[in-house]
Amino acid sequence: MSRFFSSRAARRAAAPRAFSTRNAGCSSLALAALWHMPAAFAAPTAPLATTTTTQAATAASGKPVSVVHVTAAPLDAEMLGPDPAAIKRPANTPIPPSGVPVLPISGQSPFGMLPIVPSEIKHSFHQIELDAISKGEGPSALLPAWLDAQRDKDLDDPYYVPTAGTGHLVEPLMPFRNRLKDKGFSFSLSYKGEWMGLFSGGLPNEHGNSYVHELTLQGTFDLGKMAPSLNGWSVHTLVMERAGKAYQNRVGEQFVALQEVYTLSGNVAAHLVDMYAEKKFRNNTMDLIFGRMSLTHVFATSPLLCSFQVTCSAPVALKQNPGFSVYPKATWGARLRFRPTRDTALQVGAYSVSALSDNPSGWAWGAENATGLSLPIEFTWEPFLTRNRLPGHYVLGYAHDTTRYADKISTALPAAVVNSMPGVHSGPSDMFWLETDQMVYRLGGRNQMAGGYLMAGYVHVTPRAVNVSDEVYGGFSMVGVIPSRLTDRFGVLYSWYKVSDRRRESQMIAQDMNLSLGVHGVQNDSHVIEAYYSIDALPGLIIQPEFQYMIHPGETHNIPNSAAMGLKVIANL
Repeated sequence: MSRFFSSRAARRAAAPRAFSTRNAGCSSLALAALWHMPAAFAAPTAPLATTTTTQAATAASGKPVSVVHVTAAPLDAEMLGPDPAAIKRPANTPIPPSGVPVLPISGQSPFGMLPIVPSEIKHSFHQIELDAISKGEGPSALLPAWLDAQRDKDLDDPYYVPTAGTGHLVEPLMPFRNRLKDKGFSFSLSYKGEWMGLFSGGLPNEHGNSYVHELTLQGTFDLGKMAPSLNGWSVHTLVMERAGKAYQNRVGEQFVALQEVYTLSGNVAAHLVDMYAEKKFRNNTMDLIFGRMSLTHVFATSPLLCSFQVTCSAPVALKQNPGFSVYPKATWGARLRFRPTRDTALQVGAYSVSALSDNPSGWAWGAENATGLSLPIEFTWEPFLTRNRLPGHYVLGYAHDTTRYADKISTALPAAVVNSMPGVHSGPSDMFWLETDQMVYRLGGRNQMAGGYLMAGYVHVTPRAVNVSDEVYGGFSMVGVIPSRLTDRFGVLYSWYKVSDRRRESQMIAQDMNLSLGVHGVQNDSHVIEAYYSIDALPGLIIQPEFQYMIHPGETHNIPNSAAMGLKVIANL
């Protein structure tokens, strides 16, 4: 593989560079044509003209004259600059030209998608992302040169979505915040409110409005600034308050949380979510976190997924398993992350498993009854495609939960019946997930969220252990739908949820025995279509109208399809 990387590097070194002074003979017309190529893709067959001059003698005079030879060379997207129209930043944006927000990251999701800590190396460009162990490429090296634009300095471009606006509501606090940051402490205080109104379908006589909210206080201690001997160390804390009444109760839904901010810790005044330490080491190439945290901080999630209410902070099929401690449910755990090559990342972890309903306040650490260990591993390929550096994220993950779960065949059947059935036994759980997204056009800047994405994914969990065993989703998230509003985002996501075969079999047997199912019928599957338009209203304020349509609420055919409209408001102090 190293020979392959070397040969690719040599091939690129030999290829003419579009904007190198060595190519000063390149015609201005050819450069202009390349510079103004379409924003998304440069044509793979377009040549890059170079010129060479040789001396020849004419037959008549015998005097030497100059003869110009034009040579066509393939485009090299890594060396070719992006289209200026694609990277033109919106007016008055607080995001720096590099695309890297200044700490504390106002655009960061409240539960920290990436480690919010400076690099182990002082003055490093990579203040958020890790450096690669190898400077070579992984799968991206198999791409043609006109398509592959992965560069080492692309690593400092964080993958985030502005879930709290691109700024702060109270700008006069910034000098005070900056003084604290210089001393090693940064914080973020945010509010997220979700109002939804059910206007069609659902349970009889349940039409109406529901409101939920959360207040989140997040703090990061950069211990390297407090004590030079602790360089690379940081401590992260997060406390939240949630309250309200979720509207999925009006729909008759049990498994799919249709409002993000109410699940697990609803109506808790001060829920402790995070209390963990982080260490970046080996010249900023490895990152270790350990302490109290949610597994979905970094596994099986993405900022694009979390811009939707239903899928945040991870796909629903994974959130059904206690082995995945879903935000804001925290547990004891540790995770190691590193980048083998410039375009790949690998992370492994080990997390204690306990019932999702255990320790609802987050403070009673000794009250949890550990049932096993969750062992996740996740591989990510992150290419940058075409001259406009269109990022993609292709994630493949697997987790094994050693907890022995009761067979879901016992869901609706009496114990005496279950005990007489063959092949019924408890067992561990395995989870598999594939999550993909790819920017298809760039508009509004250099950062990874300045553009439109297509996204899709699939999740499978051991049917014997969970209620929802399979999920498929697909959708898009676009910017610039209104040309004058480049920081607004429009998203649509379709999701299909399949009930575990073992749970459905239990209900079918119970129905044949005239037993009560405890639900509105035998459960099969359901579908959710969610759409939103996120308005970057003010610095630090996002207003997001929402629409949701659910087919087969409660995963049965006995409840009318539901439709709801709502509004999400996100504010950052």
